[in-house]
Amino acid sequence: MKTSKELLASLTQSALMPQEEMLEVSRKKGKLFIGIPKEISFQENRVALVPDAVALLVNNGHHIVVESNAGKMANFQDHDYSEAGAEIVYSPQEVYKANIILKVAPPSLDEIAMMQQNQTLISTLQLPVQPENFLKQLIAKKVTGIAFEWIKDDDGIYTVIRSMGEIAGCTSILIAGEYLSNVNNGQGSILGGISGISPTEVIILGAGSVGQSAARAALGLGATVKVFDNSISRLRRLQSDLGTRVFTSVIQPRVLAKHLKTADVVIGAIRGKQGPTPLVVTESMVSEMKAGSVIIDVSIDQGGCFETSEVTNHTTPVFRKYGVIHYCVPNIASRVSRTASYALSTIFAPILLSIGEEGGVKNMLRRDEGVRNGIYLYNGILTNKVLGEMFKLPYKDINLLMAGI
Repeated sequence: MKTSKELLASLTQSALMPQEEMLEVSRKKGKLFIGIPKEISFQENRVALVPDAVALLVNNGHHIVVESNAGKMANFQDHDYSEAGAEIVYSPQEVYKANIILKVAPPSLDEIAMMQQNQTLISTLQLPVQPENFLKQLIAKKVTGIAFEWIKDDDGIYTVIRSMGEIAGCTSILIAGEYLSNVNNGQGSILGGISGISPTEVIILGAGSVGQSAARAALGLGATVKVFDNSISRLRRLQSDLGTRVFTSVIQPRVLAKHLKTADVVIGAIRGKQGPTPLVVTESMVSEMKAGSVIIDVSIDQGGCFETSEVTNHTTPVFRKYGVIHYCVPNIASRVSRTASYALSTIFAPILLSIGEEGGVKNMLRRDEGVRNGIYLYNGILTNKVLGEMFKLPYKDINLLMAGI
């Protein structure tokens, strides 16, 4: 038996010997196969990932295929994507071999036919414009569908809607300026104001992200801004965020009609909670507006908030009624497609990186409640209650599905 002195010496010698290093075992990463098809929807000029985002993903070990000319309408060329490390392919069939399909507009029925079993689709849903069998075909393919307009950030904000809303709000003021000028046969006024001349009067209907961005842009140009909304809390938040006092009011028909008579520009930025946007400006109100004034109906994608609104497009964006210029293009963000594409990329790239870090879509959805909120199909199982009731299809709660995996 060793004495205490011999035992201490033995332990000391053992401690001085090289020890096996204990390293933390990292989570197994997944290599993603991502496809970016060329958008075929009418006047959809955005692309879901810009070359900088592609380079980031490729440098993290992911494989990305981009259909030729996918970024052309946003002024990104094929060589920009190839230099970023993407593989350029020349048919949509090649793109739809990827495990994850990332696009802006929802897929057409022809595109769904090209999809593989158990693919993940990240795109808008835009259900009101989809054919009746749209969901059924995706279900048959056992697709996991993520509607990116339903994705929330850490603060519970619909991050894509907020981002596109900011773009639409700023751009709507720039559009109004164009149609007030002589260039587009407007009244020949500058949007804003200069010393010694009364400023342009801008009315904004809606105090959400679109309305707030429009108000900030109009104030920056020197215009007088008036904001109407039925939510006092949104009006308070707008006043606080703008950092300056502007005229605000709840929507009362008599008060609104009075102010519309003197307005140079009216921006419609009201969103319906469910279903179409409520009509707040009647044809009678429009008929009493100044000749040459401009209406920008940003809400037209949900039906519009002006009774006189009719859907237009980027090719023929305006019409006149009662001498008032109406701009009613649903997809305003596509007008500034490069900026909008960068905005989308800043949202999608971290999500894709997270999918890779977590080892797949399933693991990421377990941990990311915000992205999970965007799920409407999981492996072909309908998970959205509203869609289930609308189409009379069975549905399951996504959180219960996640718990059972």
